[in-house]
Amino acid sequence: MLAGFTRDELLHEALVSPRQARGAYADTQVYERPDWFQLLTPSFRQGGFNEVAFARLGDDEVESVIDATLAQYAAHGLRFRWTVTPDCRPLDLADRLARRGLRSERVVVLAAAIDSLQIPEADGVTVERVGLDTVELHAEVTARGWNVDPAPLLAYQRSLLAEPTDDRNHLFLARRDGEAIGIGNYAALPRSAFLIGAVVLEDHRSRGAYRSLLAARVRHAAARGLKLVTTHARATTSAPILTRLGFVPVVELPVFFNR
Repeated sequence: MLAGFTRDELLHEALVSPRQARGAYADTQVYERPDWFQLLTPSFRQGGFNEVAFARLGDDEVESVIDATLAQYAAHGLRFRWTVTPDCRPLDLADRLARRGLRSERVVVLAAAIDSLQIPEADGVTVERVGLDTVELHAEVTARGWNVDPAPLLAYQRSLLAEPTDDRNHLFLARRDGEAIGIGNYAALPRSAFLIGAVVLEDHRSRGAYRSLLAARVRHAAARGLKLVTTHARATTSAPILTRLGFVPVVELPVFFNR
């Protein structure tokens, strides 16, 4: 048990609940049924809003569904990811995707009880909530950090901030001596906070900005009364940092990319 959550509940908070939390582009197509969850966004060509997040397929259909899905994204020229969660089927789905030449990366699902975290912040780094007056800077830093086009990011982030009834998605910007150096976001779910998309610009890494962004988001979530925080982290980069700061690994997943 962690913050009163069982392992199955932790997986639900980290893998299922976030699907409904984030906003979408005007052209995002959501394919959702009990055995499938997929996003297709033609205007966002470099990933993020193009993914298969859940697939429970029979042996008689899995190969044809993989064929159709790969062809669907290829027809739009889109980068996409396919996450293989513990409840995906068939059990050899990851092997089947690997045989298609998709590149894989190990991602760790992590969770922490918010009141157990004591995150040291960096001297000289300030973290601020992003509003419509700073969203362009946030998109620019995000694009530089992830090496993607800022235009679709900015359109999406503006739509989030312009929606007065959507209090789920929160954007943060880190500065050092006034210079914008990193970003971090989170989705406020009914029972937990889900951390999304933190990145620090290369020249400012390993100097504490990542910790400061984490601390600011956790503080904000705690003020909302949330007790649990979850995230997905790359096994070789941010996962070890988060583990040292008090996060607990829940499960490790393979995530596949077409390029």
